[in-house]
Amino acid sequence: MPPSPALDPHVLVLFGARGDLAKRKLLPGLFRLAQVGLMPEEFRIIGSGRHAPDGEFTGEVRKALEEHAKDDLTDEAWKAFAERLSFVVSSADDGADLAKAVQDARKELGEESRTLLYLSVPPSAMKPMVGMLAETGLSTDRARIVMEKPFGSDLESAKALNAALHEHVEEDAIFRIDHFLGKEAAQDILALRFANGLFEPIWNREHVAAVQIDIPEELGLEGRGSFYEETGAFRDMVVTHLSQILGFVAMEAPESLDAGHLRDAKTAVFADVQPFQPGDAGDGQFAGYREEDGVDPDSTVETFVALKVAVDNDRWRGVPFLLRTGKAMAETRRVVTITLKRPEADIFDGSHRPNELTFELLDDPHIAVDLLVKVPGPTSEVTRAPLTLDVERVLNEHGLEAYERLFHDIMLGDHLLFTRADEVERLWACATPLLEDPPKPLTYDKGSWGPEAAAKLAEPIGWRLPEDA
Repeated sequence: MPPSPALDPHVLVLFGARGDLAKRKLLPGLFRLAQVGLMPEEFRIIGSGRHAPDGEFTGEVRKALEEHAKDDLTDEAWKAFAERLSFVVSSADDGADLAKAVQDARKELGEESRTLLYLSVPPSAMKPMVGMLAETGLSTDRARIVMEKPFGSDLESAKALNAALHEHVEEDAIFRIDHFLGKEAAQDILALRFANGLFEPIWNREHVAAVQIDIPEELGLEGRGSFYEETGAFRDMVVTHLSQILGFVAMEAPESLDAGHLRDAKTAVFADVQPFQPGDAGDGQFAGYREEDGVDPDSTVETFVALKVAVDNDRWRGVPFLLRTGKAMAETRRVVTITLKRPEADIFDGSHRPNELTFELLDDPHIAVDLLVKVPGPTSEVTRAPLTLDVERVLNEHGLEAYERLFHDIMLGDHLLFTRADEVERLWACATPLLEDPPKPLTYDKGSWGPEAAAKLAEPIGWRLPEDA
């Protein structure tokens, strides 16, 4: 792994530090960055939330690391990390004790130190928390604010949240995190397309029949019923992760690979994305959702969304972008599929899918190109012969997990893989018709591929399923 530029000393404040995301990703990610030498030489981590741990915060963190970072967990490494951990109770109504703890830590680390404020809180709590940060002075003086999606719940709330942020901090100090953009495979979409003359000439409507961005999950709610009641699959996944990946696939070439140009290119293609129409969407709710803890017995919240999106520009006009995500489905997958048009002169026998280029959005990137070859023997039948590339194995290089990469970028002040206010507001504008007139969710069985009616959105090619891989 290449050496990192020197980082300023940091005080990292994790709001929601006792929550699921912090235990699974944030704290293990920071621990691993420390082990590979990508944390500042001097740092402190202050966990915060409305309720203090029953015991020591370090005990909770140790348990999380034993579950999610055990390969790197040695007594020596843990001791060095644990010495930098503390917990302070705070809320949107009272941040005085936290502000004092941060101030003391900053004094200890020196005048070059920075504060990183990570808001892993529900959407309804974002705006009040921003007000508290400003009132206590936490968001000033070399501070950066990191926000978890979704950024608002509709266009009006997104604009209000951005206005509240911009009242107190500059856009350059705001990092809206979408961890899908931190995945190596997502960045490989850019590399494969713009660094290879093999692909860029065919990356258009003359050669591409459809684009699929498919993120089904086997997991159900995992105790997050109240969160899902507030957001649903559309707000949680489609307006954020899936749309951002669409931006990487569909954008024009940025002038350079810096944050300003890349985000300008995404914003430009989002301007060409047409508002999402109810007739192009199919919603579902898995059987048993209403019996989950924290869920309204009469809930109409969707746990599944399939959506056909149009991009109205010369490159993509007429090419369907098919987005799908859902909970409690047959398999967990994170796959982008570029389906190419069939050759005009297809003279060979056999029923087969057309050529497809797939990206598996894993931390260990996998890329595949499905070719068609003649079956050996006395017939003229052709069959699929996928060429696959395991990037880490071929290069013998291991990248960072998405949150690790993004944490490091924040400490560097690099916005390349983060979303900007105008992107967020444009995507909520596209979502407005569907929010105002959502389809009635159809019930689907756990372990299925969602409501059968959603399959029609992907006709005539159909969704790419594991048996096609």
